[in-house]
Amino acid sequence: MRIIRATHLGMCFGVRDAIALALASAEAGPLTILGDLVHNPTVLSALAARGIAVANDVAQVTTHTLMVTAHGASARALASTRALGLNVVEATCPLVHVAHRAVAALVRDGYHVVIIGQRDHVEVRGLTGDLDDFDVVLDEEGVLALEEHPRIGIAAQTTQSIEKVRRLVASIRRRFPRSDVRFLDTVCKPTKERQHAAVELARASDVVIVIGGETSNNTRELVKTCGRYCSRVHHVQTEADLSPAWFREAHTVGITAGTSTPDAVIDRVEGRIRTFGRGRGLDASDMLDRAECAR
Repeated sequence: MRIIRATHLGMCFGVRDAIALALASAEAGPLTILGDLVHNPTVLSALAARGIAVANDVAQVTTHTLMVTAHGASARALASTRALGLNVVEATCPLVHVAHRAVAALVRDGYHVVIIGQRDHVEVRGLTGDLDDFDVVLDEEGVLALEEHPRIGIAAQTTQSIEKVRRLVASIRRRFPRSDVRFLDTVCKPTKERQHAAVELARASDVVIVIGGETSNNTRELVKTCGRYCSRVHHVQTEADLSPAWFREAHTVGITAGTSTPDAVIDRVEGRIRTFGRGRGLDASDMLDRAECAR
């Protein structure tokens, strides 16, 4: 059994920076994070072990310092939080800030904003929190529900599949041929890299393991992408979720992971898969192939 890793996988710089900022802030004094810093249970458990609290509502915060997650928040939400006298630390990913600036530019230029993403996702709430009039769509059904506007400006949740986003943009243009439709690509580079690498991985694999939190949107998008090219795709959070039955008659196993998945978790998942492959011809040449693929 041969094991290969996607050329791009796992934790992105935005998540690493957010975790580092949380740990540094906690050393300076008691810290509460508003919501999940990132959507990965291993990371959240590690932060809790360092005494970092989590609150789902500002009213639940008992510390003076409050951290906004990597997914960002609207200017209105930040202002109302600071008005309570809290010290607000922003762990917002820089690429989410790029998306916020794109949305602001669309509004400034007179476009009705349409966000391609999950309506209730914390990032989307942040992108739309300063808007009085907007739409959020995630599929063709959502496009059909849109009303016509003279100018339609489209941006996307940063962790959406760029292929899906482009497909929906094309659908909006077809639906409203008389409208001036402007699309600003706000899908982040790490997401694009992991999506493209996932396609190559799935095409070369009999089984694909996607590692990441159950609530991680970019991880779920990786699962969907791999599923288009490989019929045996499994989403796991840790090595404990693996089943030996998944690897029966598998010659090549591919591994990829979402942008909030720690390197150590990826290594443990691969190590567990290797135990399933013992006695099935896993040798040094397979390990060399894996190393070359992971570069």
